[in-house]
Amino acid sequence: MILPQNRVAWASVSPALGWTLAFFVLPFAAMAAISFYPQDGSGPSLLSYAQFFNSPSYYYALFNSLEVTGLVTVISILLAYPFALILADVVPERWQRLALTLAVLPFWTSYVVRSYSWLLVLSENGLVNATMVKFGILSAPIQLANTRGATIIGFVHFFVMLLTLTIYANLKQLSPNYRKAAADLGAGPIRSFIHVVLPLTLPGIMVGAFLTFVLAIGDYITPQILGGNNELLMPQLIMMQIGRRGDFSSASALSIILMLVVTVAYLFCARWLKIERT
Repeated sequence: MILPQNRVAWASVSPALGWTLAFFVLPFAAMAAISFYPQDGSGPSLLSYAQFFNSPSYYYALFNSLEVTGLVTVISILLAYPFALILADVVPERWQRLALTLAVLPFWTSYVVRSYSWLLVLSENGLVNATMVKFGILSAPIQLANTRGATIIGFVHFFVMLLTLTIYANLKQLSPNYRKAAADLGAGPIRSFIHVVLPLTLPGIMVGAFLTFVLAIGDYITPQILGGNNELLMPQLIMMQIGRRGDFSSASALSIILMLVVTVAYLFCARWLKIERT
């Protein structure tokens, strides 16, 4: 028998459960089922998954995605942490809200528009090349767009702001008494940061890093626009199976593999955060 309070609880969560079932569980189940039926109509098999391991270009695409995503995550953390620290500790309290608003302005712009804007900035006639040629750093423009570097720059521009928000929120929750206690025990600013502030703000770093990893590894737009199809990543490979070959089975299998990679990353982050909190 369901108690009245349990009925209220189920009624509260039912819309979220229904939404998750309709737009995640059922589509995922359908995609998983399609992945076992190859395009040749031979019946249920693991052929689409075997194709991934038998084709070097397929697992190279996964390796490229992991490499690009790893670089983006590390660079974004290294840039976001000092920025968040300045916002939380240096900027006066009355100006912090305005500073945060200015920091998240890139989120107010279309994702596609931002990518094309970077394409113009990094082109041979763009602002970066023109400035370096003008000041004698380069004798002639170099190719910056349509490269892995351009893809990383486009990603970092977006994800630095995301990581800044998660780290800033963690820094604001940190009691100043921790630093005072460290100072009373003889720790200077650097040792206090390394041994007190940094460990206590690692959950914020890991949350932002995981979000960056998930969003970057599955992103199709930025590598497509800024990378110029010069390097095959998993999202491009999946779209090629659908757009050029009409092979929904291979595309589904590749999507499942990509989701397994994200799941492994989640399990790693969750276990690591649990260790940090104990």
